[in-house]
Amino acid sequence: MLPDAPVMLRNALGLLTGGRSVGFAFQQVAHRVPDRVFLRFEGAAFTYREANAEVNRYAAVLTAAGVRSGDVVGILLQNRPEALFAVLATVKLGATAGLLNHHQRGEVLAHSIGLLESRVLIAGAECAEALDSLDERPGNLLAAEELAERARAEAADDPAACARVRPSERAFLIFTSGTTGMPKASVMTHARWGKAMAGLGGFGVRLHGSDTLYCCLPLYHNNALTVALSSVLAGGGTLALGRSFSVSRFWDEVIRERATAFVYIGELCRYLLNQPERAEDRGHRVRLAVGNGLRPELWDDFQRRFHVGRIVEFYGASEGNIAFINGFGVPRTAGFGPLPYAVVEYDEEAGGPRRGRDGKLRRVRTGEAGLLLAKVTRLTPFDGYTDPKAGEAKLVRDGFRRGDVWFDTGDLVRDQGWFHIAFVDRVGDTFRWKGENVATTEVEGALGAAPELAQAVVYGVEVPGADGRAGMAAVVLRPDAEFDGAALARLVHDRLPAYARPLFVRVVGELEQTSTFKSRKVELRKQGFDPDADGELYVLDGREAGYVPFHDDYPAEVAAGRAPRG
Repeated sequence: MLPDAPVMLRNALGLLTGGRSVGFAFQQVAHRVPDRVFLRFEGAAFTYREANAEVNRYAAVLTAAGVRSGDVVGILLQNRPEALFAVLATVKLGATAGLLNHHQRGEVLAHSIGLLESRVLIAGAECAEALDSLDERPGNLLAAEELAERARAEAADDPAACARVRPSERAFLIFTSGTTGMPKASVMTHARWGKAMAGLGGFGVRLHGSDTLYCCLPLYHNNALTVALSSVLAGGGTLALGRSFSVSRFWDEVIRERATAFVYIGELCRYLLNQPERAEDRGHRVRLAVGNGLRPELWDDFQRRFHVGRIVEFYGASEGNIAFINGFGVPRTAGFGPLPYAVVEYDEEAGGPRRGRDGKLRRVRTGEAGLLLAKVTRLTPFDGYTDPKAGEAKLVRDGFRRGDVWFDTGDLVRDQGWFHIAFVDRVGDTFRWKGENVATTEVEGALGAAPELAQAVVYGVEVPGADGRAGMAAVVLRPDAEFDGAALARLVHDRLPAYARPLFVRVVGELEQTSTFKSRKVELRKQGFDPDADGELYVLDGREAGYVPFHDDYPAEVAAGRAPRG
């Protein structure tokens, strides 16, 4: 750490300010090191000069299409250079890039598109299936291929609007399931992205100009668009973009791209550990990995097997106003958080922080787990969602004293002392699976379309050997109806993205409710997929096979990534 001390100190101060806009930060690096490679993708390479020129041409096309400062540009693309160019062109103009999840389908995707209210919606040919799932195609579509073609005729000058973008303006809209209902569009301002560039990129990751960071996580996630991109720009390094994560190709691609770093989510690390050992496990040049969700029990094994010198674990949320960064290289921790927060007792029945008889919150002791709250202040504002009511629902007021305001992260963490925490679990009506937040009400809404179901309650359950919680539904059949596993599988495949489809379904005679008519999800979660519990238990075997009776090997197949099929 000693050689990096001046850089860490400078960026620690930047963590409090976040002064530059995303487009201007990229533009500055492009002018400073124009001949250095900025982006690699499947054999193609773009220098900073070439990438900046392409981004500027894209910006000219968007300007001709009527995009101005304050507008939203929807982006529905899988990982490829054109997606990143479209994002950077949008933010250079002072517009907001609305990153759509290309796994969404039907009503959910239509809802997300509607929230954006975009001036233009850029869509790639690879997302045709997603668009075909909509009842009606948006009228403002601009094909990514047409955008690239039209850009060839435009000038490559930096747009004048880029220098005028203020840090307080919106840069991205990132979709998150929140805690209830349909997906919500959380706001990422330029200031908050700039703080990530300083805190995560400069203070925590500390890439050099000779480094290449490999990212196969989707660009609609902040791990890619904020963590990976800001880390690369902070060090003036190279971003190697992978089309998608493949457990069998991961290390081959890392070696091919000559990567010295990569960005991860916890599930990715577990999948890699579950593979048979190969020579490629250590035949790479990786010296560090940055990400979140690497479980403490896997940390040492992962570092030892793959010879990753430094793991920069962090904690953060798309809509959150706080972050923790393992900038000091402490094992098995989400890191250090200098911003004001509290870890408080959690009430499982109420689904929120527990208050004492005096009405105030109660902090847990060091070493104990509790609900993480982040204080909302002038320096740590809560940017919220596009829906103000959804934003207000995430705030806890008058927590310790009259007038104070706290952001409820919805996460249980362990207070490790000295401003360090470790992630424990997700709580409430949202669970995390395959690196995605799943809103149970969204899944329940999809199941409600099954004619044979009278009731459905959805929750997440732990699967040994897997990170996060897999989706499970407890359902009640209508009188005289029979469970149709094949039809239900087709319905969830048509209406839900892969990560949101319930893997387990328990058919029960009735669902117990609390005195306030809420389903007893706490008891259901504890019961999990125990085959000896009440009701008939089914598991998702794929679109064609449908839901089939539970078998003992199924949880292990899920953990290994072999189920469900298709």
